[in-house]
Amino acid sequence: MATPTLTPLHLSGNTTECQNAQLLVSLGEAAQKAFQIAIEQLDRNRAQQVLDLNRELQAELIDSIVGIIHQHTVSDKFKSEQVPSSHGYPPKYQVRPVEAQVTELRKLFPSLGSCMEKLSRKPLLVGAEAWFAIPRWQSLAPTYNEAVELVLGALATRRKISNRVIGRLGPTYLRQSDRTKLAEKILSDQQQRQDFLVVGGQLGMRHRGRSARRARVAMDGNEFALGAFAVACILLTHSERLSSESALMIDCSGDEYSFQGDYTFNRVPLFDYDIGGIEFSIFYEDRARDLWGTPSGFLYKMS
Repeated sequence: MATPTLTPLHLSGNTTECQNAQLLVSLGEAAQKAFQIAIEQLDRNRAQQVLDLNRELQAELIDSIVGIIHQHTVSDKFKSEQVPSSHGYPPKYQVRPVEAQVTELRKLFPSLGSCMEKLSRKPLLVGAEAWFAIPRWQSLAPTYNEAVELVLGALATRRKISNRVIGRLGPTYLRQSDRTKLAEKILSDQQQRQDFLVVGGQLGMRHRGRSARRARVAMDGNEFALGAFAVACILLTHSERLSSESALMIDCSGDEYSFQGDYTFNRVPLFDYDIGGIEFSIFYEDRARDLWGTPSGFLYKMS
């Protein structure tokens, strides 16, 4: 029996009927032209060979055409802001079951209650590495900024952390991106009345070497960047993720940061590793380094 798959839920909505009609005409014309050229280059024997491989060839053509179309759905915006990277995850890093993540976070924050752990038994979407349990920040604090400070404080009780922006995490400095806020609202609507959100995600490898803003525009339609709150919660349950100087550092592109506190949001929070601990700082959203990557989550349609 085939493994059931999840259907991506795109943040900008599905294609319109008008777009579908235009795509069918445009791509259909290209396909017919390609077939005509290929057929003209065949002789009788080779044409029969193609017909004999009908089913296999159809599957191969479908995969190839879908792949080509998807190649052209990624924006070229900020394309130069990307460098090769060989950094990865530490060997000891391993994602824990969602149930274990929830138990650990409840020890730190006893007010946290319900979680739909069973969602983590579903197959992962393309691009996701594992399931993560991330508290709704509203379950911990009245504002996002206060929630970030709360989890950073909790992280400091577990390991050494150097906060380079201490006292500068208020709303004039730090905010969530609109895309990430929308994704969180969708997740909250899907997992109603839950203190935790179960999210399929990846912790940086998918977008390593990219600037924050390049990572944002290169994401799939159902993908969104994680911010400092979500990343700090994941580090609370997966300390091994940042445990060596060679590890891929974490660029929290789901948040936007204003260095002067003047609402000019052109930087992003960053979790780095320094000898003996973690460093929480900020960096320019237009700078690409091989040292870090952007973590992200993925949405899917729930029945």
